[in-house]
Formats: sequence, structure tokens, C-alpha cells
Amino acid sequence: MRRRAALVTAVLLAATTASCSSDDPESAPDDTVTASPQSSPASSAPTSPTPTAEPTEESPSADTTPPKVVGTIATDLAAPWGIGFLPDGDAVVTERDTRRVLLLRAPSYDVRQVGTISAAVPLGDQGGEAGLLGVAVSPDFERDHLLYFYVSTASDNRIVKARLDDDRLGPTTVILDGIPNGFIHDGGRLAFGPDGYLYASTGETGQPELAQDKGTLAGKVLRMTTDGEPAPGNPFPGSQIWTYGHRNVQGLAFDDADRLWASEFGQDTYDELNLIEKGRDYGWPMVEGRGDTDGGRLTNPQVVWATDDNSPSGLAYLDGHLWMASLRGERLWRVDVHGDRAVHPVDYFVGEYGRMRTVVVTPEGRLWVTTSNRDGRGDPRSGDDRILLIDP
Repeated sequence: MRRRAALVTAVLLAATTASCSSDDPESAPDDTVTASPQSSPASSAPTSPTPTAEPTEESPSADTTPPKVVGTIATDLAAPWGIGFLPDGDAVVTERDTRRVLLLRAPSYDVRQVGTISAAVPLGDQGGEAGLLGVAVSPDFERDHLLYFYVSTASDNRIVKARLDDDRLGPTTVILDGIPNGFIHDGGRLAFGPDGYLYASTGETGQPELAQDKGTLAGKVLRMTTDGEPAPGNPFPGSQIWTYGHRNVQGLAFDDADRLWASEFGQDTYDELNLIEKGRDYGWPMVEGRGDTDGGRLTNPQVVWATDDNSPSGLAYLDGHLWMASLRGERLWRVDVHGDRAVHPVDYFVGEYGRMRTVVVTPEGRLWVTTSNRDGRGDPRSGDDRILLIDP
């Protein structure tokens, strides 16, 4: 009963912060690319703390070859959320609401259940966002057989680890708990960095003030050891916090220069693609999109989208491009990366497969993209949810 009461309170608190449509979104500011739907050129415009300027055309991408869906890896899944590839090419998939951990054996990718994370509290059937979320494969998996999971419990969000042996998932061990949770904005993406440390995204649970509070792990990107301790070199002593001022980061991806990128839900005007840099403040809730206040103290997004066109989730990097799955926008975005700049967003498959949740790069250099039409907010189609194989 106490948990349900807390959830009702969270819903009421989130009523003014949940992402909603904007019939007349403001134009984007200088040095921030604005993505236009239906494969239109990207845009940017002059600086303004409250973006109001007209956009100007961005240089087009040199790569105009559209991606193609070349197959379906799996069907009849239920809100698949996280995907991680094992060294032998097998894939581990989490389902948010069933709490199932699935193993897809290469090359046939037959789906088999290897375990359930019993501590997870799924809320998707009520329209919530908590449950069994991200998964990351240990960089030393061939030796330790460890998987890491982001889990919503009745009291918090936490990160746990478990061994996968002989197609069976062992008991979980908590490495980090006490991450605030809510009915919405639970973050949940996990990724090991090139430095060997584990990165995690969290949401501000519908309470915007938590994003700026460095005394809480909500609304942050975290960096930790495999035991959940603050990683050496973190900007705030004794803390796992790497960056702060986030609303709800749903995607993390490292590029080939070891830079970290993140996709983030906006509120009414802008969803964001951010370049994540140590110790930086990304502005929520003071600004949505760009905000050159306090002498540049806030870090501006690289690309912004109207919330109707995106609601970004999973993020992956391949051959000079970031690939972003879009929930409300029901499309896959490709964004060019030139050095430390992200430019020229182009969208594909608009409305063809419904909500898209997660995108990952396969060992062969293709993409897997999951649909999320059975997450309580979509319109399920025959065979949903599925994993699509895309040749980029």
C-alpha cells in the first residue's frame, strides 16, 4: 500500500514534467542542430537563452545511403529494453515488464529464458517506466561470466550483477542501490566505457529539483567500478556522479574516439543529444535545450528535436554515425559525428514499425533495433514486440 501511494504521488508530481506534445515548438539556438522530421536538412540558429531565432540550413551529410531492414531476429517479445552481446556473438535481452532475461543463441537466435530478476517491480502495465531495464556485459565476461542489470525495486533503482553459466542466470548481487525511483523517469541504460568502468544513466523521477542535487544519484550519468564504488578520477570526491542536470537519459554510446554521447527526454519543447563531459551541468530544470546562462556554466546539447518527433531512447555508434531509437516519433535517427560535433540528423522508417526502444551494434557491424509497442503506450501489431536487423 505504501508503494502504491508513493506511485500515485509520483504521477501527480510528474503531471507537469512528463514529456508532452508541442504544437508550436520554438526554434533552436546557435551551435545546436535542430532535427526536422521526414529526412529534412538539419538546422541551427543564433544564440538566445530562450530559443526563438529562425533556423539556418546545415551542411548535408556525405553519406546518403538509407539503411534497410534486412530481417527480423525475434518476434513476440514484451517491451524488450536492454541488449548486450556476449563474446561468442550470443545476445542477452531484458524485458521490462515480464522481468525475464533472455538468451538468443547465434546464429539462429532462438529465444530462451535463462532467468528472472525477481526484485524488479514492473509498472509498464500501469503506464509507468520502471522495471527490468538496461543490461551490460562484463568486459571480462570470458573469465567472470558476469552480467550487470539496472533494476527498479519497490524502494529504489539499483544495479546488480549475476553470473550466466550453462544457460542459467545465477543469483544477483547488489553493487549500487539507493538510486531514487519513480513511476516515470527512471533512466536505466548501462554501458561499459573504454576505460573499463561502468556508466549508468538515471532519471529525476518526475522531481526536477533532484537533477541539480549532487547529494542524490537521480538525474545523473554515473561512473563506477565493477563493485559499484566511485571510479577513480570522478569529479566529485566519494560520488559515482559523472555529470548532472539531466531529466531522463535513455541512451548511452561511446564513439571511436572514446567520447560518450547520451540521448535525453525533454519536456514540452526539446529532446536532446548531448556530448557527455566530466563534471558538467546539463541544465535541467533551469533550461530545456540550450541555455547560455551563468557565463557558459551549463553545457548545451548538440542536437535538439521537437518532442513529437522523437522521445529518444537507445543510442549506438557505428562508422561515424550515431543511431537513435525514437519512441513517440516512431523512427530511427542517424546523426553524423564530426570530431566533437554532431550534425545533420536524418530520420528513417517513420511510422513503419511503431515505437522504437533500443538500438545496438552487432559484432558483424549491423544494427539491432527493438520495437516497444507493448510497453503500455504503443499500438501493438502482429508479431510485436520484435528485434529488427538493419543494414546501415
